[in-house]
Amino acid sequence: MNPPTRPTAEEIKGQKLPYPASQEDMNQAPQSDLSSYLAAGKLKGKVALITGGDSGIGRAVAIAFALEGADVAILYNVNDADAQLTKTTVESKGRRCLAIKGDVCDANSCCSAVAQTVQELGGLHILVNNAHYQMAQPIFEDLTEEQFRRTLETNVLGYFLMVKAALPHLKDGDAIINTGSIVGLSGHEMLVDYTASKGAVHAFTKSLALNFGERGIRVNCVVPGPVWTPNIPATMPIEEVENFGHEVALKRPGQPEELAPAYVLLASQDGSFMTGALVEVTGGRLSAG
Repeated sequence: MNPPTRPTAEEIKGQKLPYPASQEDMNQAPQSDLSSYLAAGKLKGKVALITGGDSGIGRAVAIAFALEGADVAILYNVNDADAQLTKTTVESKGRRCLAIKGDVCDANSCCSAVAQTVQELGGLHILVNNAHYQMAQPIFEDLTEEQFRRTLETNVLGYFLMVKAALPHLKDGDAIINTGSIVGLSGHEMLVDYTASKGAVHAFTKSLALNFGERGIRVNCVVPGPVWTPNIPATMPIEEVENFGHEVALKRPGQPEELAPAYVLLASQDGSFMTGALVEVTGGRLSAG
């Protein structure tokens, strides 16, 4: 099977969309259908709950998990059409899918999503914390206290609340996977609050891995570089959208389906001796640069 063609940074065209953007409104749709993915039944009999599962990386992970045999619940906040397409795609792979609308910043919403997943899908084995918020502010003075709080609450508190809700259902051999970011290691001049939140996610991952080690619950973090998702045209200046991903060694942005195999690794027994890891999938965007 020939590998899919990936657009280079030079082929990424400028587009601005209102936040929160729908994947269906993007002129250049992210590649998230895993059409060339070869599954091996690595998650047969598992149930996964993925936050931010309606589009982008979350959608690709949901599809990959379904291809590997898992039933999937996605928790999303706004875009009903995107969520429905993810649900339909997962179901087309022969697996069950719940699309649950809610807010990861609300403890009751998190508990409700977990309870619905367990009740309707029969359990919970994998939690993927992927929902996040970002909004570029090139001038620091334009970064408001309101935005700073929203970013930290979504990206850090939301992960904490989901872990608290899911933990009573997780057992030895189960997995928690957080989504970090390379900018949480390197910094980014336009994303001061976002980089701070992702640095916290990395530390949160390592501390949870130590805390949960004796229980046999593995906690890891996928650390993406620039990935082409609806967040990019919705949250970055137009000049950053154009040539997006030019700074990495591969000279292009990642596509969501290129991140999904890392989540499969960390969710499956292939990653049975991995915990507390920050798995960089960056196209060569190194943490020091």
